[in-house]
Amino acid sequence: MKDFYQGKKILVTGAAGTVGREIVKQLHSFRPAELRLMDNNETEMFFLMEAYGNGKNNVFCFLGDVRDRDKLEKLSKDIDIVIHCAAFKHVYISEYNPFDVVQTNIIGVENIIRAAAACKVKQLLFTSSDKAVNPTNVMGTSKLMGERLITAANAVRTDNKTIFSSTRFGNVLGSRGSVVPLFMKQIREGGPVTITDKRMTRFVMTIEEAARLVLQSVLISKGGEVFVTKMPVVRIPDLAEAMIKLLAPRYGYKPSDIKTVEIGAKPGEKLYEELMSDEEVHRSLELRDMFVVTPAFKSIYQSIKYKYPDTVSKIIKNSYVSENEKPLNIDELEQYLITNKVLDNT
Repeated sequence: MKDFYQGKKILVTGAAGTVGREIVKQLHSFRPAELRLMDNNETEMFFLMEAYGNGKNNVFCFLGDVRDRDKLEKLSKDIDIVIHCAAFKHVYISEYNPFDVVQTNIIGVENIIRAAAACKVKQLLFTSSDKAVNPTNVMGTSKLMGERLITAANAVRTDNKTIFSSTRFGNVLGSRGSVVPLFMKQIREGGPVTITDKRMTRFVMTIEEAARLVLQSVLISKGGEVFVTKMPVVRIPDLAEAMIKLLAPRYGYKPSDIKTVEIGAKPGEKLYEELMSDEEVHRSLELRDMFVVTPAFKSIYQSIKYKYPDTVSKIIKNSYVSENEKPLNIDELEQYLITNKVLDNT
């Protein structure tokens, strides 16, 4: 991977977000020729400048919004790879602000596609979400539309050779707004730990794993695919129990002191997580570490051969849904949290 990224010029949108920062961290270690980082969060961009400098080590930080096509086109000049992370991601807030979500998550994707095409960028990767699969809310629907735009961009290109693809992942443990920081706060305060529904299951991955998936997807993308990483599954009550067992002593409590309370699922919240739908199964491939969902309209992509290293199977029989996968048991979950240092930032 280092050989691929070394010497490349790369633009990362949403660079100040949880996954964006980790992508920047990993990319920086590969010694690219230039990293251009863009986000509309002034404070977090200031911290990125403090961490990497502005102009030092070929890292440049810019304030900007994906709604601003001119800014995107300016930043895309002479760029080899664009990694598009900028988005509204919170389901509940998106439901109350649907028009803003359209502007950022849909029109913003169109803008980055047009900028990449105009500047003849070699590759553009869009970071999507499990909520794009059979969406039940505005945010998920916007992410699905983003995926469709990215895939379709490969069909309408003319002399431009830009490769457009997407990567789809589940819950990133420890990211802002995720359940882990919430459970941490509740345990630190002595409980109770609130669980929406005891039947709930989720695919999980660490911030480092999410960033690595994105960077690996760029390496093997052909155009129009959606990459889906293979992830462990957890039951949310088990996650709460494991975190209580590990964290309660740290805050001066016995695990038995911290109670859990079931409060009911939020509107639009699924009991399980879907990363690949029934409809997508027949056009997907299985690789060693991920699945590849190829475009539905194959006839448009006749010149693209969807062949990948580490292919396990060209035939998949079942959709990838958390309720159908074996979850980690409590011991395995504790070890996962410890090994990946998920609870270290407390």
